[in-house]
Amino acid sequence: MEQGLGAAPGWATRSNQTLMTEFVLQGFSELPRLRLPLFGCFFSLYTVALTGNAVIIAVVSHSASLQSPMYFFLCNLAAMDIVCTSSVLPKALAGLAFEENTISFPGCMAQLFFLTWSASSELLLLTAMAYDRYVAICRPLHYSSRMSPRLCRSLAVGVWAVCALNGSLHAGLMTQLSFCGPNVIAHFFCEIPPLLLLSCSPTLVNSIMTVLADAFYGVVNFLLTLLSYGCIVASILRMRSAAGRQRAFSTCSSHLLVVSVYYSAVFCAYISPASSYSPERSKVSAVLYTMLSPTLNPIVYSLRNTEVKHALGRLVQALLCHGARGLPP
Repeated sequence: MEQGLGAAPGWATRSNQTLMTEFVLQGFSELPRLRLPLFGCFFSLYTVALTGNAVIIAVVSHSASLQSPMYFFLCNLAAMDIVCTSSVLPKALAGLAFEENTISFPGCMAQLFFLTWSASSELLLLTAMAYDRYVAICRPLHYSSRMSPRLCRSLAVGVWAVCALNGSLHAGLMTQLSFCGPNVIAHFFCEIPPLLLLSCSPTLVNSIMTVLADAFYGVVNFLLTLLSYGCIVASILRMRSAAGRQRAFSTCSSHLLVVSVYYSAVFCAYISPASSYSPERSKVSAVLYTMLSPTLNPIVYSLRNTEVKHALGRLVQALLCHGARGLPP
C-alpha cells in the first residue's frame, strides 16, 4: 500500500480513498502515574506465565506417570496459555515502557488472529477436560475405551484446527472492513468489539459471526461444562466412602477453579453486544484472561496436584544429577 502525497502518518490513499495503515492502542494512557507499577506487574505475570506453562509442558512430556488424558489436555492448555499471553503482553509492555502504542494494520490482524485462536481453544480444551473428569469419575470402567490416546489426539488436533479456522474467519472478515475515521483503539490490544466501533463500513456480518462464536464457545461450552460437573457432583454425593468422595473431588477441584476464573473473565469481556462495549470493563476482564489466568493455571495445577509435584521433583532431581555429572572433576 503506497503512501499518498500529503497523507497523514498512519494513512494511505488508494483510488482516491483514505485507508488505515496503522492503529494506535490507547493502552493505559488514562493512568499515567501507574504506568511503571503496571509494567512491573505485567512483566512479572508474563515471566511467571511463560515459565510456569513451559515447566508444565516439560514435566508432562518427560514423566511416564503423567501420560494420561487429563495431563495431555493440560499440556495443550499450557501451550495455548503461552500463545495467548505472548500475543498480547509484549506489545502492552512496550506501550507501558516506551509509550510505543502504534501497531500496523497487518500486525493488528495478526494479534487478533492469535488471540482469538488461543482464547477459543482454551474454552474447548476446558470442556474436553471437564468431559475427561466426568468419564473418570462417573464411568470409570469405560475410561480406557472412551478416552483412548487416539481419541485424545484427535480431539486436540480438532480443537487447534477448528479454532484456527475461527480466528482466520474473524481476522479475514475484519480485513474486508474500511477504517477511515479515528484510528485509536480503546484497548491495550486489538480485539473485535473496539475495532468494529472504528469501522466506517457496515459491520453486520462481523457482528453476526461474533455473536455466533460467542454463543458456541461461551454459552454452549459453558453449558456442557456445567452438565459434566453436575453429573460429577451427583456421582460424588452417591459415594458411601468419605475418603472416596474427597479423592474424587480433589481430582477435579483444580480444573473447576480454573474454569470459574476463565469463564468469569470471558463473560465480562465478550458476552455483550458491541454497541454496549465498555473500554474500562473490557480492559479489566482482558487482564484476567490474558495475564492472570495463564499465570494461575500452572500454579493451580502444580500446587494442588500431588502427581505433578512429584513428577516436577523427579525432573528437577534428574536435571541436577545430569548437571553434576557434566561438571569437571
